Amino acid sequence: MVSQYFDLGDETLWNPSHGASRMFQRHVAVFEAELELPSGIGPMENDECQIDPVALETFVNALLARHRRTSHAIILALSEGFTATVLVLAERAGIRLNWARLGATPEAPFEDVQVSVGTGWSVAADGGAWGAGLREMARDLGGRMPR
Repeated sequence: MVSQYFDLGDETLWNPSHGASRMFQRHVAVFEAELELPSGIGPMENDECQIDPVALETFVNALLARHRRTSHAIILALSEGFTATVLVLAERAGIRLNWARLGATPEAPFEDVQVSVGTGWSVAADGGAWGAGLREMARDLGGRMPR
């Protein structure tokens, strides 16, 4: 086989190549460890992986909350592609995100704050501006993520 399947029941949410799938799964493990949460993205068995939408919803909300609380340019650069990819899977799984709540000033303290922040990497952006870039990246990636 030349591809793998990320499924929700009988519906395929994503059908990437082996290389893209392998890299994505390795990122899943990294972010599960960082967030100390399961992602809901099951193990790959016989080129198929089941997604648990309840766990995925908790994971994507925690991922976005962490993203909102950092202004560290390197952490943002390393995590934005993964986050946008997870957003595509969440949308395809029917998960609705409350962008207004997510974009509000974080209740938890900021983490990984960078002393000098360049344009486009600021946590101080209002909620709408904060999520706009991620949503745009997710829309672009979604058109490149075959089912």
